[in-house]
Amino acid sequence: MPATAFNVDDINMEYERLSSLGVAFSMEPTQMEPVTLAVFDDTCGNNLQIYQL
Repeated sequence: MPATAFNVDDINMEYERLSSLGVAFSMEPTQMEPVTLAVFDDTCGNNLQIYQL
């Protein structure tokens, strides 16, 4: 199963920005040492992640 993740500088800001554009997140930013990540659907059934180290 392929995984796609995007590193962002400020996950909370990116989460708010994407949410305001209608992106549906299945997991809000959650700290999982050593990263914080959030998961969203790409509208084709794939789960994508944004993360911050």
